[in-house]
Amino acid sequence: MKQLLQSARSGKLVLADVPEPRVTAGNLLVATRASAISPGTERLLVDFAKKGLLAKAKARPDLVRKVIAKARRDGIGAAVRAAFSRLDEPLPLGYSAAGRIVAVGAGLEGAFRIGERVAIAGAGLANHAELNVVPRALVAPIPDGVDDEDACFATLGAIALHGTRNLSLGLGDVAAVVGVGLIGQIAVQLLAAAGVRVIALDYKPERLALALRLGAERALDLAHGDPTLAVMNLSRGKGADGVLVAASTESSEPLSTAAKIARDRARVSLVGMSGTTFDYREFQKKELTLVVSRSYGPGRYDEDFEGRGVKYPDGFVRWTETDNLSEVLRLMAPSATRRLDIKPLITHRFDFADAQSAYRLLESDTPQLGVVLAYDESTPLPDAVSFPKAAAPATGKAVIGVIGAGQFARSVLLPELKAIRGVVLDTVVTRRASSSAKAAETFGFAQASTDVDAVLANPAINAVIIATRHGEHADLAARALAAGKAVFVEKPLALDRDGLNRIIEARNASKGFFQVGFNRRFAPFSRAVIDRLAQTAGPRVVSIRVNAGSAGEATWVNDPTEGGGRILGEACHFIDLARFIIGAPIVSVSTEAIGQSGTMTEDATITLRFADSSLATIVYTARGDVAVGKERIEAFAGGVSTVIEDFRSLAIAHAGRVKRTTNRATDKGFRAELDAFIGAIVRGGPAPIDEAELIETSLATIAALEAIRSGGRVTLIGDDAQTSETA
Repeated sequence: MKQLLQSARSGKLVLADVPEPRVTAGNLLVATRASAISPGTERLLVDFAKKGLLAKAKARPDLVRKVIAKARRDGIGAAVRAAFSRLDEPLPLGYSAAGRIVAVGAGLEGAFRIGERVAIAGAGLANHAELNVVPRALVAPIPDGVDDEDACFATLGAIALHGTRNLSLGLGDVAAVVGVGLIGQIAVQLLAAAGVRVIALDYKPERLALALRLGAERALDLAHGDPTLAVMNLSRGKGADGVLVAASTESSEPLSTAAKIARDRARVSLVGMSGTTFDYREFQKKELTLVVSRSYGPGRYDEDFEGRGVKYPDGFVRWTETDNLSEVLRLMAPSATRRLDIKPLITHRFDFADAQSAYRLLESDTPQLGVVLAYDESTPLPDAVSFPKAAAPATGKAVIGVIGAGQFARSVLLPELKAIRGVVLDTVVTRRASSSAKAAETFGFAQASTDVDAVLANPAINAVIIATRHGEHADLAARALAAGKAVFVEKPLALDRDGLNRIIEARNASKGFFQVGFNRRFAPFSRAVIDRLAQTAGPRVVSIRVNAGSAGEATWVNDPTEGGGRILGEACHFIDLARFIIGAPIVSVSTEAIGQSGTMTEDATITLRFADSSLATIVYTARGDVAVGKERIEAFAGGVSTVIEDFRSLAIAHAGRVKRTTNRATDKGFRAELDAFIGAIVRGGPAPIDEAELIETSLATIAALEAIRSGGRVTLIGDDAQTSETA
């Protein structure tokens, strides 16, 4: 792909061919359609890069001090090499753009979709480049009616919006905007829309005239002398209630002007890159508050917020940088009562291929405000999907080690395991010593530990049950298989293809086998459905509705790393059940999801197509009331209809007659699946479930999320899929 880069040493600009970036968890891959050049900020960056070494040193004494410190510590040679190495690193340009999503990273399924138009922000992230990878916090959907050209200015709008918020002004207050370049013009509109009386100050008459058109009440030409009297007259002798400094200059004059025209105890918000030397007496006499505005708002430069997706509490931080970005886009929409008008701010347009001409414009005397780069409309295609080969089963004795004893293990797995004859409960491992000791005491384990090697490295243990948080499943299962043990893994088997591949590799070299906790395969009603459908011919249609109820934002299940979300962690049950009922390989997966704020999607429809032309649809939702029941499984084939309700009742209809069976208690097959696992160890023989089929259904579950990210069908088998020994 193409990206605009600048040499930090020489200042030379080049439209370079660079490798395409890859989407990662918590990020979006965006094909850029338009990017904005901010003449003030980017001119300063370009000018700095073109300075000689001495001029650079004078401009950045902080970096010089670092070089001197390194020279004292590591020697002059090392310091010089480090400094020149840094200068040789190319600088990406740009920080405000708009485009279309071409890939959705893990954890953002449902919140965004392929093809969705978004504005993106961030220096070094929202670059002048054909493709950009940007974290969730620096992305906002573009409303209908807002074109890419306007939307690419959303980041600059967020800067202006946060700067105005720092003034804490309201209806009827007087604000002075010193410097009505691009950000100043946006600030004028935002303040006027909030009912603030705006005074625009600048040296350029054409910019002052534009500010009046866009909402300023007065425009003062600083070339005509001291503006203090005019500001006092407009504010009834009080002075401006707030001053926004949006000028781009090395001079400290904007701050001096702000001090003169501000009222007593006013706030001054510094947004532009100006000099910061000011008259202490003027600021002290009026007890002015100077706020250096933090770019787009709260969250900027916070690696936890931007890089790791840590959410700020709404009660403490109402307007984050993400909220500011979204609000600016909302105000650009035609439906906004007082619309933020960007078109008058755009003075020049260039094709991205001619980006160097745009930057030459910045160095000229030609008047400019907003400069837009327009990109080609081509969109990259997602990667193909591969499919695994089968693995062989193994046998052994039932000496059990358990890793993980959370609520589900304590309430379901361990009580059932304890009741099975011939099982030796050897060691239980949990993160906390107290919970490990309690589990050992309650269920009769010989040993308790907090070290997984107490199970994995113990030669006496030849069967491992893994019931930890989902993010650890693949690694622990692969390690247990590598140790030659039989493995029972609570669902899901893995959170991604890499995890599946590690398990496949370990299984191919292991004497052990693995089983996944897909217990519904073992439920009596599931077996009854299979037996009845076996008497029919032709494709089958399966419909599964899961009314799961909300898990809440705080649950670890919805953490992308620990839990992977409820589609991976819970809907996998029903993908596997559909595979079991239909009895044919899954050919493709497509998914539609509802986006949610602050958590991974809990609402989706998943459609599976099978090799025998059968179809299955799974509706998984957290939006219902569980009083009407959680699980309804319907299967249709050859004139037969079957309906399972919460594994407490079964109806089988054929030839106009319905046979109903009801259980007093729900039986979802937990005891039967553990009996099968233990039996395969004690008596030998194949694994209870074909392991290749478990890989298949696990891959199909991962593909369900990939389908949300790709916006289309993910093919697992056929001409569109790559076949290999890996997932």
